[in-house]
Amino acid sequence: MKRIYLDHAATTAVAKEVFQAMQPFFSEKYGNASSLYSLGREAKEAIEDSRAIAAKVIGAEPREIIFTSGGSESDNMVLRGIPEAGDHIITSAFEHHAVLHTCQALEKEGVKVTYLPVTKDGFVRTEDVKKAITKNTKLISIMHANNEIGTIQPIAEIGKICRESGVLFHTDAVQTYGKIPIDIKNIDFLSASGHKLYGPKGIGCLYMKSGVSLKPLITGGSQEHKMRAGTENAAGIVGFGKASELAMKNMGKEAAYETKLRDMLIDDVLRIEDSWLNGSRKNRLPNNTNLGFDYIEGESIILHLDIKGIAASTGSACSSESLTPSHVLTAIGLSPVKAHGSLRMTLGKDNTKEEINYVLGVLPGIVENLRKISPMKLARR
Repeated sequence: MKRIYLDHAATTAVAKEVFQAMQPFFSEKYGNASSLYSLGREAKEAIEDSRAIAAKVIGAEPREIIFTSGGSESDNMVLRGIPEAGDHIITSAFEHHAVLHTCQALEKEGVKVTYLPVTKDGFVRTEDVKKAITKNTKLISIMHANNEIGTIQPIAEIGKICRESGVLFHTDAVQTYGKIPIDIKNIDFLSASGHKLYGPKGIGCLYMKSGVSLKPLITGGSQEHKMRAGTENAAGIVGFGKASELAMKNMGKEAAYETKLRDMLIDDVLRIEDSWLNGSRKNRLPNNTNLGFDYIEGESIILHLDIKGIAASTGSACSSESLTPSHVLTAIGLSPVKAHGSLRMTLGKDNTKEEINYVLGVLPGIVENLRKISPMKLARR
């Protein structure tokens, strides 16, 4: 059975060009980049080339890029590297768990955290950001685009508020780096991850604006400008660099293509009775659809789609084993019951119109059959 993959917000397949670029650094160019001999210098040069590419994607300087193991580590570097007991930080109620769970841990260490509410369409209000700032506020962390419902946040405006208030601003851009343009003018820190843009897992980066500083999360050697100790993952970094290069080259074309498939998917699915779209219709990621269905659970839809060869999700891959409703969907006002009826389908560059037509051909029948045996539907009758 040919599989149709519609979970690109969770991870992506490594692009052929990325895999080819990485291969030599496993068995031929395997030197430690800290070594002085040619094998080490070769690895070091490849790392610095990738650093320059990663910086170019967002208009940064190479020295402002720190390679990490991915988005979660980058988020933790910022959140744990700035506030101390008694300080105040601001975030939103529907951030990725890498931010939320870290903030909750910081609260136990004496850091005060404000969790801003979001609108029913999934946006942080800039006026709420302004009101929440106090004399003790050291950091504001608001994601660029939500990983579940795809809404793109007003980070330019939020960054301007931070700059005017003398507060550092961090954005988790794991879902947007290399996908849509990012203006870093008023951003101090930005997190990105390789496996979201057809690169390898276990590699990402943190943009840290020149002139700002952090306490290192990992101490030891002097790698990564003394900000992240440990022998560099040269193969992964090369893969991240190549994936970034391809993303930068194809950004506009891929976004336009995925938007067409996204709108086609949304339009047709919303013809199903008692269904709805989570998040803004227009101001969302080009590849993101997050739909809800009354009377049934998203997990059941996922399993039935899987039988038909379709891979999708109910929300964040990081919480796929949790039975609790999505914190993102409850944050936008859905009841736990309605939140459990969500289906996230996120597109990629290799998805085709024929694949989407196939999905649209099987999904209505799955929903109908599940509703026939749904206790919630039967009780409604």
